Amino acid sequence: MIIVDTRLAQREADNRPIQAAVIGAGEMAKGIINQLTRYTPGVRVAVIYNRSEKGMLDACQVAGISEYRRVDTVAQLHAAMRDRVTALTQNIDILFETGPLDVLIEATGTLEFGARTVLKAIEFGKHVLSFNTELDATIGSLVAHRARQAGVKYSVAEGDQPGCTLNLLREVKMRGFNPLVAINIKGMLDQYRTPETQAGFAKSWGMNPYMATNFADGTKVNLEQAAIANCWGFRVNQRGMNHFDAPGQHVDALTSLYDLEDLQANGGVVDYIVGALPSPGVCVYATCSDPFTAKYLKYGKLGDGKLYSFYIPYHLLFFEIGSSVARLVDFDDIIIAAPGGPRVEVAAIAKTALTAGDALDGLGGFKAYGECENTPTLVQEDLLPIGLADGCTVLHDIPKDQAIRFADVRFNDSYLLDLYREQRRLFP
Repeated sequence: MIIVDTRLAQREADNRPIQAAVIGAGEMAKGIINQLTRYTPGVRVAVIYNRSEKGMLDACQVAGISEYRRVDTVAQLHAAMRDRVTALTQNIDILFETGPLDVLIEATGTLEFGARTVLKAIEFGKHVLSFNTELDATIGSLVAHRARQAGVKYSVAEGDQPGCTLNLLREVKMRGFNPLVAINIKGMLDQYRTPETQAGFAKSWGMNPYMATNFADGTKVNLEQAAIANCWGFRVNQRGMNHFDAPGQHVDALTSLYDLEDLQANGGVVDYIVGALPSPGVCVYATCSDPFTAKYLKYGKLGDGKLYSFYIPYHLLFFEIGSSVARLVDFDDIIIAAPGGPRVEVAAIAKTALTAGDALDGLGGFKAYGECENTPTLVQEDLLPIGLADGCTVLHDIPKDQAIRFADVRFNDSYLLDLYREQRRLFP
């Protein structure tokens, strides 16, 4: 985003940086803090919140932050910001009550804590940039609605596949094409991976094993594609998406996988292709109705149509956080936020045979994986969104690979369920 670097450079020259709070100190949060501190003029990490002090100190070490101050009150935070010293706090409430903070970056990846944090920030009039696609795919329509009602800005950040895909969708549409398929190019998928099978991989990257499993078992890609669908107005062709396998094949050669008439009649779809190239990128298939444009697409080696392939061969994780901050704060540019009710949600599917009394363990766990389903079908069949599954008690036996229904479980904690029901009432 070339215009963004100019604005941030001007902020740096004027000595009026965007003041950001980073919530969390895990691997992604460390990356965010490092990127903003070392490589993003015009944005300053004013405060880091984390439940453990060690996580914050580790993040400071990674980012080369030697000047920091532990704070516990609003007055102490204001003083640290005035002195341009990074504040570290284990008291999250002071972030909501501190006027000079321009944006809160939620980077915990948790559902209940993330929901409480984001909604309270909105209630207190704070702009929120989220690195929590899991939350957005579960109650993102409600969060975006509350932000609009409060007159503040909420968006999922760039960097991960959803933000990268939305950037590409917008660019393709701006060039005069009609996007009809949004594809996540995935390296592998095995729905039956568990935190035990992923423990070694997770340890090698300093990652939570549940997070590593969330990637491997397909839940994450389904949550990501649901967030895209809800923002752009797409759907899925079937539960779990088409899920094509195309090892070693380039996405340019795979447009024939889709029925153009169906796409045009029913609207576009989100999907993912395993093993395709370029990996780990994203791709958009679009049509063109202008013969003159089609002529020069062919001249530019983009093919003969009727679907044209546009792709980005990578996604940049936390490296794009600076442009996300500037787009939200300075340009009122929402990257991902549902404009209305959900179009696609992610149903919980039994990863193994479940028996009465089993406790479900949520995203990337031992008990369930997630698959996209169109919201009308999910509601009609009473399917349980995987974002609500953690802590639920199974009421009777459920076979492996069967979708779990609301009627199949008992809820032990109602907070997320209450928010989800509020979303349903808002967008029946």
